[in-house]
Amino acid sequence: MSTRLTAGSVRQIYRFIETHRHEHSVQVMCRVLGVARSGYYDWLQNPLSNRAKEDARLLRLIRASFKASHGIYGAPRVFLDLREAGETCSKHRVARLMRVNKIIALHGYRTRRYSGGKPAVIAPDLVKRNFDVIRPNKVWVSDITYIRTWQGWLYLAVVMDLFSRLIVGWATGSSLRRELVLDAVMMAVRRRRPRGTVIHSDQGCQYGSDDWRRFCRTNRLEPSMSRRGNCWDNAVAESFFASLKKERIKKHIYKNRELASADMSDYIESFYNRTRRHRHVGGVSPEVFEANAKRA
Repeated sequence: MSTRLTAGSVRQIYRFIETHRHEHSVQVMCRVLGVARSGYYDWLQNPLSNRAKEDARLLRLIRASFKASHGIYGAPRVFLDLREAGETCSKHRVARLMRVNKIIALHGYRTRRYSGGKPAVIAPDLVKRNFDVIRPNKVWVSDITYIRTWQGWLYLAVVMDLFSRLIVGWATGSSLRRELVLDAVMMAVRRRRPRGTVIHSDQGCQYGSDDWRRFCRTNRLEPSMSRRGNCWDNAVAESFFASLKKERIKKHIYKNRELASADMSDYIESFYNRTRRHRHVGGVSPEVFEANAKRA
């Protein structure tokens, strides 16, 4: 042949010869197709290229990272796992291998968009969507979501530190009584010992009660509230719940509240806080981010 063949083209020719060698002479096909017969026999002994072997090795690591993330990591986070393990492959190569092998991360839930909203009467909005915080225990956010079980709804209240996106307090319950959020914030207070921390929430009745305001005063917390009907004022907490439902609940209905609560504990304490890579804090977990900040 007058045109110089690439390594990939030569391998394709060898595959063609292997497929048709019972119909035609190998020697004749090699001569007609412009490849060496010795090269064909070498290929029979070792049909995979070095790059194909390396792709197969990387694919095993990619599958392990994807499985460890419970199927939620896309190429960027899998790439960070591989880089942390000492691999030097590119992000594009990881993305290609995942795409070709149909390793697809779970897609998120659609969120409803709101605009406007009336200011809170009980407490002003001290955060004003400024979610970038430079030190721990400066601003916390809190919110409530619900989880379906065959016993009925299980309600989950969380408290997040905006500095690291760490869940510093949480509680579950069978009702939306104000004790639910008080239990969650009490866990945060015991863990973090705040002084003058802003705690931001929506205008739910649990955050507007006299018990809530007394609790905040006693524990050196300064309440802040979103505008009514505007979820973007508490978007970080909403984002956490979207991740929880996408990554763990996956529209599943738990057998009972006890099992659901145990799974929430595992997700928050063992996976989200300790292991899950978070883009906002540089692709590490919230606990690792705080540990690195203390050493800096």
